[in-house]
Amino acid sequence: MIAALAVLVTLLMLLHGWIPDRGPHLGSLVETFLPWTAAAAAALLAAALLRRSRVALAAALLPAVTWAGVHGGTFLDRGTGGRADLTVVTHNVDDVNPDPAGTARALAASGAQLIALEELTRPALQEYERTLAASHPYHAVAGTVGLWSTHPLRDTASVPLVPWRSALRATAETPGGPLTVYVAHLPSVRILPGSGFTTGRRNEAAGRLAAELDSAPAGRMLLLGDFNGTTDDRALAPVTGRFRSAQEAAGAGFGFSWPARFPVARIDQILLRDLTPVSAWTLPATASDHLPVAASLRW
Repeated sequence: MIAALAVLVTLLMLLHGWIPDRGPHLGSLVETFLPWTAAAAAALLAAALLRRSRVALAAALLPAVTWAGVHGGTFLDRGTGGRADLTVVTHNVDDVNPDPAGTARALAASGAQLIALEELTRPALQEYERTLAASHPYHAVAGTVGLWSTHPLRDTASVPLVPWRSALRATAETPGGPLTVYVAHLPSVRILPGSGFTTGRRNEAAGRLAAELDSAPAGRMLLLGDFNGTTDDRALAPVTGRFRSAQEAAGAGFGFSWPARFPVARIDQILLRDLTPVSAWTLPATASDHLPVAASLRW
């Protein structure tokens, strides 16, 4: 039994792309929590040690070694170090956040020149505007997402994704030249009995965002926000496949961002094009159910 399960877990790690992603979207579900196959590998090792069977132990080492080969490098600090020209933060601030002013102060204290916020509500928006006005005098809002900047913003526009949600596009006039910035919050997903992993609306919004990116300006670009999915999720590849992930390129660890109390997945992303990531990290928890994520970049 241990040997059979060990082979199954190993195949899951290596061949997850073959899992069908129609209907209950099992492929996306597995890819969202792919790093947690470590728990299955550890459980198999523990079971093999309890049985004191050399055969079982040899079999259980297979998924452990495979996981180390696939994910082990994630725990190395991939940051390049040296000078950074720009620091950015993105944060789903939670529509029931009881302390928007405190959240805004914490984000401003990060020293980021660009702060992207998702899940804004009309009452809380005034608090964010009031609190960030001194440190980030330029801002633009589209529906429930917004961008605050220390640099002037121009050409701001709302990009419809689904009837109740839009993305924001803006150009930041930085000392290093113009920088196109998108802020997006893709629809939520759920795991429901009988329906499986409900990603339909999210995937629809991702398709519309991908279509928008087809006509986006060339050159330096940032895509910030809550994707309700990881960069491993193939359903988001039409969007994420165009960019580098700051966390994957220059972070240490997986950078899990949700839920804040016990993060299990990185669904909040800083994606970039024609920029060099210097470092990436998560900020301390605010009153939101997500952790803020940050990155420093070089032109």
